Amino acid sequence: MTTTSCFTPPRFKTRVLPVIVLSDEAQAIPLAHALLEGGIDAMEITLRSGVALRAIEAVARAVPQMHLGAGTVTRAAEVAQVVDAGATFALSPGCTDALVDAVRAARLPFIPGVMTASEVMRARDHGFTLMKLFPSAQAGGISMLKALGAPLPDVRFCPTGGVSMLNLRDLLAEPNVAMAGGSWLTPADALQDGDWKRVARLAREASTLAAGV
Repeated sequence: MTTTSCFTPPRFKTRVLPVIVLSDEAQAIPLAHALLEGGIDAMEITLRSGVALRAIEAVARAVPQMHLGAGTVTRAAEVAQVVDAGATFALSPGCTDALVDAVRAARLPFIPGVMTASEVMRARDHGFTLMKLFPSAQAGGISMLKALGAPLPDVRFCPTGGVSMLNLRDLLAEPNVAMAGGSWLTPADALQDGDWKRVARLAREASTLAAGV
């Protein structure tokens, strides 16, 4: 990723962003390789477990070709932590003034979370043009994306929450959807079993579908 401004969206090839919760940092490196094998060059390791920062460090060190995002960043103090660990962008389920100040100071590309038109407008006032619609299903999914697109055509979204292969094509076909995120690409049992061939297959299926939209 070449961007260094939090106001410029992170740049990678994939339009499908795996949302990952790891229970063991040893899973991180083979997982990153499996996703790359399947055509996905970005991953979001969420701060939902105690191993997340160590997992980010491991991937940053061993798999530099992976665009490495830190997810579930909800506190300003976490911004410095994920930067130190090696994350090249960050995502949050929401957006606060403190988070905006922190990512601006760190010059970390950031995808804030939004759910309503007012939240989209507030994030846009801060300078963001790519936002995470979360939780997408509860927010209205495709219907909400269509509704937001009419009055706010200069904003693009990464819907996350309730995304799967069943609705991925329709989501990516929306003109204001840049990418979509989900956890179905990295099932907990596949991670636990070290079934990296399954992860690579799921990634390949999603990449192939996205390429055809």
